[in-house]
Amino acid sequence: METSTRNRTIALAALFQCVDAVIKLANEGTCDAEIFESCANSILIEDALSAEALYGGLPKISAGLTSLMYQLGSGSKGPDGQAKQLDATQYSINLLALEKKLSNNPDVFKKLIDGITEAQKQLEFFPATHTNMVARLADLYANTISTLGPRIMIRGDQNHLGNTENAAKMRTLLLAGIRAALLWSQAGGTRWKLLFERGKMQREAEALLKRT
Repeated sequence: METSTRNRTIALAALFQCVDAVIKLANEGTCDAEIFESCANSILIEDALSAEALYGGLPKISAGLTSLMYQLGSGSKGPDGQAKQLDATQYSINLLALEKKLSNNPDVFKKLIDGITEAQKQLEFFPATHTNMVARLADLYANTISTLGPRIMIRGDQNHLGNTENAAKMRTLLLAGIRAALLWSQAGGTRWKLLFERGKMQREAEALLKRT
């Protein structure tokens, strides 16, 4: 993976897109089906030729690019006048931290890769968004990433948080968020880059959005 602002921007946009979908599920009990599909597929694709190809092309992460511009902005409100979604920032930071722990734990990393490899074999029978596949990916997240600690505590409506199907989708999205965080690291992303390249990534996101 080439280390470039473009690839770091795509990775961070994908991370925000996963997190935004988690927040939607937690608070509303539903999220955009195409976004969920793109995030779930990114876990299982192994031969993507570029960062955007991992998500099915730039149009598939347009929501994430918009969210990136919104979250990295200096103001306290977005273009729609709504207050910034602080949970999105916190969850994203947590996922970046968990990816670092994962990369430093070869045993858990191998367990995760082995689990993904087994899940890929099921694509012949089920799409990534099938209930069986989502449950499998959710269990994989619980048995690998969640063991690294501390667990990400999702806030929202208890009716939605307690729904088994929704909970599986949220864990799948968090696993996709780990995939995006790994892509961020592979593209040269660091805490310092996140701190000092905010404006550069916002401009890159704006340019990428014009191409979608």
